[in-house]
Amino acid sequence: MSEFFSYLIEPYKNYDTFQIVLEIIAAILGIASVFFSMRRNIWVFPTGIVSTFLYIYLYFNWGLYGESLINIYYTIMSVYGWILWYKNTEEDHIHVPVYWASKLDYLKSVGLFILTFCFILTIYYFRPLINAGFDFSQEYQFGHHYTTVDYVDASLTGIFLIGMWMMAKQKVDNWIFWIIGDLIMIPLLMHKGYAISSFQYLIFTILAVKGLLEWRKQASLQSLSN
Repeated sequence: MSEFFSYLIEPYKNYDTFQIVLEIIAAILGIASVFFSMRRNIWVFPTGIVSTFLYIYLYFNWGLYGESLINIYYTIMSVYGWILWYKNTEEDHIHVPVYWASKLDYLKSVGLFILTFCFILTIYYFRPLINAGFDFSQEYQFGHHYTTVDYVDASLTGIFLIGMWMMAKQKVDNWIFWIIGDLIMIPLLMHKGYAISSFQYLIFTILAVKGLLEWRKQASLQSLSN
């Protein structure tokens, strides 16, 4: 057990205190955001915006460019979702009704995934330039230098993009994509040496399962009342 604990904290010996504190704050706010989402509470967006904004910085510094870009998307979609949810809140102005996604929604999701996957791999194509801090004065050798992590990161970006889009649209199905993505993120972040964020995604998975059950129950109640 002590060896496993040492394995978890070993990467953090090379991090400065500022980065560790940012990761902890981002993880706590991320968990809070998922909790509010599970409750269909509009506070999902302000907490999520701060968390994703911090992760843009963290993921970019960790070399996970796809995850950094998806958090930029999260931030934009959180503003959009906040406006959309506010317009559709129930009488308490906090909670929203939820619905199941249509076949058209899933067709759009497939298109979003393919476009996102290709876009992220294009970003990784220019990795030498990005790693050099966009120093255009140097010559770089671009080419097919993808790793397994790159393909996983590109896939996750597509999965999470769909999840965020469906959540903004108040679709019950959003939780299915969050669960799939969260389960993949746990070993990915552990492999990269970010135990705090990996543990966060373990909690995300548990909350996402509960969220799916909660939203499915709410959707059923709405159907009965209509």
